[in-house]
Amino acid sequence: LSLTVADASALPLSPQVRNEFYKDTQGVILVYDVGQKESFDALDAWLAEMKQELGPHGNMENVVFVVCANKIDCSKHRSVDESEGRLWAESRGFLYFETSAQTGEGINEMFQTFYSAIVDLCDNGGKRPPSSTGVGFTKEQADAIRRIRNSKDSWDMLAVKPGATRDEVNKAYRKLAVLLHPDKCVAPGSEDAFKAVVNARTALLKNIK
Repeated sequence: LSLTVADASALPLSPQVRNEFYKDTQGVILVYDVGQKESFDALDAWLAEMKQELGPHGNMENVVFVVCANKIDCSKHRSVDESEGRLWAESRGFLYFETSAQTGEGINEMFQTFYSAIVDLCDNGGKRPPSSTGVGFTKEQADAIRRIRNSKDSWDMLAVKPGATRDEVNKAYRKLAVLLHPDKCVAPGSEDAFKAVVNARTALLKNIK
C-alpha cells in the first residue's frame, strides 16, 4: 500500500521531501481545515503538484482520493460549509468525509471506506472500479453552483448584464432553474443555489418595468 496524506491546514513540507511520496501512490487523503478557507483553496494546488510529479505516464484516475473536511468540532468558526466541500470532492469523483481529529468523529468511517476502496483498486488490477468514479451530476451543474455561490449580486447570479430586459432575466432564470431544480439535480448545494436563483429573479423583476 502506497499512501499520500496532503494536509493543506498544516505547515508544508519542502517540495523535495513531498515529491518522494508521490511515486506509486495508490491512495491520497486531502485534508483541509473547515475554519480556514485558504486551506480549502489550497487543495487545487496539491492536485496540480501531484499531477506534475506523476508525470505524463502517471494516471490519477487510478488513485483513490479521500477529502477530509477536518475540525468540524469548531462549528462556530466554520468558513467552508459541507455542500461546498462535498461539491469540490464529488465533482472530481473523490470520496468526502466530515471529520474531527479532536473528537474522532468520522475518522473510523473514513479510514474503513478508504482502505476498502484501495482493496477494490488492487482487486481490479490497479484501476478504480467504474462504480467508484461515477458522479451523479454534470460539470455544468457543478460550475453553475460554484458561480452562483461566488456571485456578487443578482445580475451576476443570473449571468445577465445590469439593465437586462424582463425577457432576458426570465430566459436566464429558466435555464438555471432547469439545470439546478432539486428534483433533477443531486449536486451538493443545488437546493440552496436554486433558491438563490429564484430570489435573484424576484429581486430583479421588481426593478424592471
